[in-house]
Amino acid sequence: MLALLAVVLAGLVPFDEAFLGFAHPAVITVAAVLVLSRALQNAGIVDVVARLLAPLRGRTGLQVGAQAGIVAVMSSIMNNVGALALMLPVALRNAYRENYPPARSLMPLAFASLLGGMVTLIGTPPNLIIATFRHREVGAPFGMFDFAPVGGAVALAGLAFIVLFGWRFLPRDRSGGGEPALDIGDYLAEARVTKEGRAWGKSLGEIEGLAEVRIAGLVRGRTKRMAPPPTDRVRARDVLILEGEPDAIKELIDVGGLDLLDGEGLGPEQLRSDEVAVVEAVIKPGSPLAGKTPTQLRLRRAYGINMLAIARHGRRLRQRLGDVRLQVGDVLLLQGPAETIQDILADLGALPLAERSLQIGRPRRLLMAGGIFVLAIVATFAGFVPVHVALVAAATAVVVVGIVPATELYDSIDWPVIVLLGAMIPVGAALEATGGAALVADGLLALAGGLAALWVVALLLVGTMFLSDAINNNATAVLMAPIAIQLAERLQASPDPFLMAVAVGASCAFLTPIGHQSNTLVMAPGGYRFGDYWRMGLPLEAVIVVVAVPMIVLVWPP
Repeated sequence: MLALLAVVLAGLVPFDEAFLGFAHPAVITVAAVLVLSRALQNAGIVDVVARLLAPLRGRTGLQVGAQAGIVAVMSSIMNNVGALALMLPVALRNAYRENYPPARSLMPLAFASLLGGMVTLIGTPPNLIIATFRHREVGAPFGMFDFAPVGGAVALAGLAFIVLFGWRFLPRDRSGGGEPALDIGDYLAEARVTKEGRAWGKSLGEIEGLAEVRIAGLVRGRTKRMAPPPTDRVRARDVLILEGEPDAIKELIDVGGLDLLDGEGLGPEQLRSDEVAVVEAVIKPGSPLAGKTPTQLRLRRAYGINMLAIARHGRRLRQRLGDVRLQVGDVLLLQGPAETIQDILADLGALPLAERSLQIGRPRRLLMAGGIFVLAIVATFAGFVPVHVALVAAATAVVVVGIVPATELYDSIDWPVIVLLGAMIPVGAALEATGGAALVADGLLALAGGLAALWVVALLLVGTMFLSDAINNNATAVLMAPIAIQLAERLQASPDPFLMAVAVGASCAFLTPIGHQSNTLVMAPGGYRFGDYWRMGLPLEAVIVVVAVPMIVLVWPP
């Protein structure tokens, strides 16, 4: 917005055109694709993917390769981050269950989401941006599958490198395996209330105030109530299921006059009931949980749920639960009402990790969501309506039929991306109108030293790659597309190969965690450091250049 206001106040963009970027077809299309991504998620695509991967348990290499391949395929028809977010819970769950570091699978997963987005028009916003620049330049945009010959070859080569060789470049000392991340057996105890103790007659909330312990369940006679309300008062002979640090549990037993029972074997299964669920969930970027402690959040009072454990980088944290400042990527063990726990996780910005069986009606919803999506693609491919109209119609349809509830519609749209695109498109136009794009193009040509167009395409591709590692890939496409057009004009060549080079380069943000949201999303769960990305990303980008440049020149001659 600062960049947009700067070019407007400088007179480079007329006042009445300042916000036309928000009406740009690429912006509308991105919003529609995000809604459709939520529809596929709600329809149960995660359940289908989890079942497809079930036969690969115990075969880590095949499992990682299959996960990366599935993410790439999903990313070709939906938002990159959306595809990764769908697979991330499955990948983390598999890593924790089979005791290998999440670092081994998460970076390949993030990179696969970027590779898959290159294949179709709607796979990633840079492709949509490049298509609209082509429409302005030659009168027709790139079609739905015009990116497939180059993008498909690059994606296949990239996936082959990642699965066969890339994982060897990842650091081997990143934490993730070695112990059950959320085994809370050592942190649970059962204690009986006695008439002689201070706890008798008090409410559960008052008892919890005696020490930093949570009461996860109450057993009275033959009745067991999980996650009981804090207002319930205890009676003699009641049995309390306590969750907390060993020292805190001992303190409560001593102060409250409780009798410790033999709680051997207590674990998450003992905290479940027909009405209460125990789920694992990972904190997403933008979650209101990030940066706060469980004590500050007061989840039991606000949502009626208990936070039982926290794992970070695959390992359980050993400090006091209430003092842990939560981070993006932390895995939480939560206990709450079975009927509403999924809605609560959505409100908290957390992805559930536990596999869920297909629910009644979900296969029908998946077929309906898939059918609406395919109809939109066919309508676009056949030329009946433009892509932005077809996808907005599809997004509206999934809301009308109830696959995406109206209450989720606006939450499913990544508004920072929408604002970024809407603000940067006029900035890109100003770059071209003022001659800035031509100045950069002349510099690139001087650097190329009179070489053939193929080498100029390669130079443009590499330059776009490095820029995309430093700034958002959408902004990179907006800024580099006018330069590509100026290069084509200087060489008196078709703009298509140069625009295609920008499309590929903008999607290749493999060197840093800040170049793309997918890279950022896996950083904390995988335990990666800033410098880990280039280890696999740099050779991957070299492979992409070697494959992409000949394919671009072959499919789209200068």
